[in-house]
Amino acid sequence: MSLQEFAQVKTHQEISPGHYLLTLRAPRITEVARPGQFVHVKCSPAMDPLLRRPISLHYINKAAGTITLLYHVVGRGTQLLSQVREGETLDIMGPLGKGFTLPDKPGHVLVVGGGIGTAPLLPLVEALLEKDHRVTAVMGARSEEFLLGIDQLAGLGAEVHLVTDDGSRGHKGFVTDLVERIITGERVDFAYICGPTPMMKATSRLFIKAGIPGQVSLEERMGCGVGACLACVCKGQLPATSYTSFDYKKVCVDGPVFNLEEVVWDE
Repeated sequence: MSLQEFAQVKTHQEISPGHYLLTLRAPRITEVARPGQFVHVKCSPAMDPLLRRPISLHYINKAAGTITLLYHVVGRGTQLLSQVREGETLDIMGPLGKGFTLPDKPGHVLVVGGGIGTAPLLPLVEALLEKDHRVTAVMGARSEEFLLGIDQLAGLGAEVHLVTDDGSRGHKGFVTDLVERIITGERVDFAYICGPTPMMKATSRLFIKAGIPGQVSLEERMGCGVGACLACVCKGQLPATSYTSFDYKKVCVDGPVFNLEEVVWDE
């Protein structure tokens, strides 16, 4: 169910260079929102920019009727959004897209995030822990200042491992280094990934090779957010009996969450 709501800005703060945490009171959207979904935000009351911006749900507080968005300023739309003040209202649509599916039985779940890709993982981890899963999180970023949401993940009860490109905090290197070490050393029943495309591609292949089922949340530029404009298509796997090996999936409605084996990564 997709709704349009004029949401009041409750809090809005910059938490690291160019990264903002925005909490909105949107009780109707919050009531039906699920981990892994997103909202389409009108960043300005004017017609410029024309298109809304898709932003993942970073936290869902059903009791308070609020959603929290974690976003990175990358262009004109998000730059305008960063200037919105507490008490103002934003025109948002949502919740949109397919969210995460939780494993049926409690087990060991590995959650892998990179950079702003950690945004949709907080509500997922909360939902997993509520279902008695053991959660190990591997979070990566360029440097310590860009590690996002790690204190919140640890506060929920997840076992958190950190990776930075420059070694400023945690393991120096790539998230795949720790992922490979974990899945080699112990049983992992299910996996989730969200982050930069090269990281998702490499990590997906590790899980598939190890026979670990899981899901990946894709990040794509979107136009309409409801499947009409075809601006956010990705390659999706087809059965071996099909005439071709892939077709095109709409990330906004067929995703943004896909099973690992559904996604065809370009070489």
